Amino acid sequence: MKIKSLIGDKAFYKMTFTVAVPIMLQNFITNLVNMLDNLMVGSVGTEQMSGVSVVNQLVFIFNLAVFGAISGVGIFTAQFYGKNDNDGIRYTLRYKLYICLVLFLIALGIFSFFGEDLISMFLHESDDGGDLVATMGYAKDYLQVILIGLLPFAIANAFAGTLRETGDTFTPMITGLIAVVINCVFNYLLIFGKFGFPEMGVRGAAAATVLSRYVECIILVTYAVAKRKTKFPYVRYILKSFSIPLELTVSVTKKAIPLFLNEVLWSTGMSMLSVAYSLHGLNVVAASSIANTVNNLFMIAFLSMGSSIGIIAGKLLGAGKHEEAVDTVKKLIAFSVALSIVMGVLLFTVGAMIPSLYQKTDLSARELAVYFIRVFALVMWIDSIANASYFTLRSGGKTFVTFLFDSGTLWALSVPAAFILYYAGLSIYWVFPIIQLIGIIKVIVGLTLVGKKVWVRTLI
Repeated sequence: MKIKSLIGDKAFYKMTFTVAVPIMLQNFITNLVNMLDNLMVGSVGTEQMSGVSVVNQLVFIFNLAVFGAISGVGIFTAQFYGKNDNDGIRYTLRYKLYICLVLFLIALGIFSFFGEDLISMFLHESDDGGDLVATMGYAKDYLQVILIGLLPFAIANAFAGTLRETGDTFTPMITGLIAVVINCVFNYLLIFGKFGFPEMGVRGAAAATVLSRYVECIILVTYAVAKRKTKFPYVRYILKSFSIPLELTVSVTKKAIPLFLNEVLWSTGMSMLSVAYSLHGLNVVAASSIANTVNNLFMIAFLSMGSSIGIIAGKLLGAGKHEEAVDTVKKLIAFSVALSIVMGVLLFTVGAMIPSLYQKTDLSARELAVYFIRVFALVMWIDSIANASYFTLRSGGKTFVTFLFDSGTLWALSVPAAFILYYAGLSIYWVFPIIQLIGIIKVIVGLTLVGKKVWVRTLI
């Protein structure tokens, strides 16, 4: 393959940045604020940060379940948009709202009745001196409040995803920015009790998150409804009828279920990895929280490119432009890898300095966080290729293949390896990089499937 074929022209990069930059900016601000939140909670104490981190691991499963289900439907939304079919888009949005309600009720029941049991999976006796009882208390306090924000989070994602899939990445970006600013400001006010607000600690962090999610949901839905006659015609009559054509329901469900299961299994798999890491001690939980928060800030470039690949490829496939889709995806993957290399260098140098800001977190946790961050930096190009391959395969409806590709490798290789290596007596300093390098298998499989063009098909 010639290097020249991987480089686009001026029009290509203009199109790419039009789609990707708003997503990148929103993700950057979101993750920057998440890091500030993490710093604020971490400044209270190691047990508080560990408790919040554990709950966020559990809520992460709900978040990705919503993302997976909505994304599966979004494959059809993008292709309906390519055909200018507003009725089809309306049906897919309606389907997403049904999913949001069902997933919320399931999550509410699970967390309400089994929350403490799930939290205890991450808390283990060790020699690092962490207070497990205090950590459990903080985790339960945080969970009780955060549950209130699950439904608006899901609805906001349904609308934001539809807007992005129909070409409007700007509105979700702005609403997302507003939400994260509110989250950051009220975190400061409620965690520490500033300017007359009560000092609520971890409950304040949860309350700020819930508030920001309601604000984001209300703004997105209000704006979409207000512009239904001009900008978003598919929003008209969205609640006039609750029906979805049976044929479309069956087709969407067939594609959505594998993606939904993939995200649920992938997020639970990542949580099980955290459980395996937590066997090494409470400081590992704190270090993982710091390192993941910092890493997420630098991953936004290639993660946003993955979302952009799904949107751009889906539109081209929906319009029947198969050869253009193949050429475009090839260049988008190359661009994504180039971005990941640059961001990896920045993460290794600049990102590794951030743990020093967590002054009230144990020194051993901070030092371990630096090590984790540098490992993340060295494997970022691997994650970039795997992510781009995932979204490419998904754009053509190969949801079962992506299910095996993503969750299959995690559960078959990474999770068992993490536990086996722990019980074999290996230090976390060996276990962590070994698990990260398993991603090379996903790169080989992903590029092979993309190269064979198994994803090049129009669904609608």
